Amino acid sequence: MHKQICLTVGTALVAVVATAAGAGGILSPLSGPGARPSAHAMADIPPDYLFLYRQAATDCPGLDWSIPAAIGKVETDHGRSTLPGVQSGANYAGARGPMQFLDSTFAQVTARHPLPESASHIPSPYNPRDAIHAAVTLLCDAGAREGHNLRQAIFAYNHADWYVGKVLSVAQSYRHESRGVPSTATLTAINYAIGQLRLPYVWGGNGPAAGDAGFDCSGLTKAAYAAAGIALPRTAQQQFDAGPRVADPSALAPGDLLFYGRTPNGIHHVGVYIGGGQMIDAPGRGKVIRIGPYRYPGDDYAGATRPAV
Repeated sequence: MHKQICLTVGTALVAVVATAAGAGGILSPLSGPGARPSAHAMADIPPDYLFLYRQAATDCPGLDWSIPAAIGKVETDHGRSTLPGVQSGANYAGARGPMQFLDSTFAQVTARHPLPESASHIPSPYNPRDAIHAAVTLLCDAGAREGHNLRQAIFAYNHADWYVGKVLSVAQSYRHESRGVPSTATLTAINYAIGQLRLPYVWGGNGPAAGDAGFDCSGLTKAAYAAAGIALPRTAQQQFDAGPRVADPSALAPGDLLFYGRTPNGIHHVGVYIGGGQMIDAPGRGKVIRIGPYRYPGDDYAGATRPAV
């Protein structure tokens, strides 16, 4: 790989917001009840689904939105799975829709608890709003209210201990990391970077706002932090030198910049850590901005900095 060249970037924040049909407005996934979504959650969950998980969780006092979101992830990858029964038909067990309801269970839940806007349409397990609200209701009836019997409630959803463990693990990754809630500047920078996903890598690129089709790696990180009001130097080497350094690799936090390259050629690559072992970066010629695992201690990882302190 090669060193990145420097240009100045001026661009606006690309916010990750979600709208829901009939919801009467816009809700940021960073606001609302329950735990604050982690950067990993914002990157992994489609914005409309994140809105619905957070909205539906209010149906069950004390249930955090991350639990139904984790179920949606484990069951169908938030409706993105192409397996039978997700968009149409049924799977081998007869389950349907993004939350994988059996017809009998869905009918029982919706009969006991009318769903939002159910007067305007016949409830359907394929409708994400209906399915997610029904899933929250089922969890609540099974013991999830106020979190008293959360494991029991998840087990009632799918009778397997491995399933309970998987859902709880995913839910934890969707909540902000235990090191604390990321700062507003950090979240702004991450949101900006997420908004550039799938743009092409362009040598010396500063993004569409600067008239370029895409970014190079340090152009992306500079633009992301510029959106948060934090000025970074332009090249990966200069950004690494600017610090402040994160001394302990186990102490990485969302928003940290991850650097690659060692002497004699110096730093040649940088990406934005988003939590859960994942980073956003512009990886190189012929590729697009993507989310992927950060590499430590593999390859030529050189260290990390924390611009938002």
